Amino acid sequence: MFWRTLRSRGFIPVLLIIGGLFYWKLHSGPPKAIGVGYVSDRDVILWNTLAQVREPTGEVRYGDRVEVLRVEGASAQVRTSSGAIGWMRDSRQMMDSDLWGKSAELLEKTRQLPVQARGKTKTVSNVRIEPGRDGKRIFQFGRGTQVLILQRAVADASQGPEENSREEKTSGADSEKPKQEDWLLVMRAEPLPGQTPNAPAPDGAGVPAQVKPTTADSVSGGPVAPEPATPGFTGPAGPIAGWVLARFVEFDLPEAVKDYASSADLHVIAWFELNRVPDGSGGEAPQYLVAGSRGGEGQDCDFTMLRVYTWGQKRKRYETAYVESNLCGRLPINLSSGAKGPEFHFPDADADGAERKYAMVQTEVRRIKNPDSPRAQSKPR
Repeated sequence: MFWRTLRSRGFIPVLLIIGGLFYWKLHSGPPKAIGVGYVSDRDVILWNTLAQVREPTGEVRYGDRVEVLRVEGASAQVRTSSGAIGWMRDSRQMMDSDLWGKSAELLEKTRQLPVQARGKTKTVSNVRIEPGRDGKRIFQFGRGTQVLILQRAVADASQGPEENSREEKTSGADSEKPKQEDWLLVMRAEPLPGQTPNAPAPDGAGVPAQVKPTTADSVSGGPVAPEPATPGFTGPAGPIAGWVLARFVEFDLPEAVKDYASSADLHVIAWFELNRVPDGSGGEAPQYLVAGSRGGEGQDCDFTMLRVYTWGQKRKRYETAYVESNLCGRLPINLSSGAKGPEFHFPDADADGAERKYAMVQTEVRRIKNPDSPRAQSKPR
């Protein structure tokens, strides 16, 4: 009787309309975010669906902050700062806030380290937050990316099935692979042809002047969105730091150093321009310090051999002025200017990390046994 009365008076349609409006109000707003992420690849296209037939809804770049709306398997639906919503087909192209903060901290750490060498990637190389294939990926360098080498580390050659690039999987599947692998802490920098990257800075900071710092995001703790890329500089502008497989990096050695190192079977890990001298033809010739070792990967020492190459004016060629072997040196090697010429020093692993210091006077290199004492001892060639 009651429902018949309501129906006769038209209340049922009104109730349905009110209920529909209430449901719409609850579900019509923008989807709520379940997390925050930061894009960790150069350029990522967002798609309107995960189906095979799909259309792009936007594009994000390295460092862009996005809100995570949904996660399905390896894909994530995100919302950009402009309000665009779309699917990232590979969630590995995004870092969570914690990993983004760690990558910013690692970048700041690398700014304080003296550069040991310059090189470039031989192939596509994953950049990781820590050495080892199990380290989380924070970026991926393309082939030929210019990098500055800062540190070396050794990690087990184990690998996870999903976090490795095709090149890493191929390298890891080699039956001849070592039980441990060498990793390099590198920072990407703009290529500057003809300029030596690791000459000692006047202020002793050891940070190359050509590496421009990025601005830290005071809210997220990470770098802000990058500026437009420099012409000829692939990917986002500014440096990116992380660990890469050492065998994926080719060192950009001066031709003279490359030839001598090859003939001596020296695996170079660091090289420096000590100074410049007249070349006998009205110009100047750089003189070099080179550190390296022989043998495969996984060695305890960063380097076991030192070489100093000086320029001979009479013969118009480089000569090996100093040789030392059977040491266990650790990076970094630091350069400075002494009263009579360049000096360099590094931690000695055989002496519990005590500094091992050398001074160069003209073409003679002497080890300073006690840095506080003027006495020094020459090392025979």
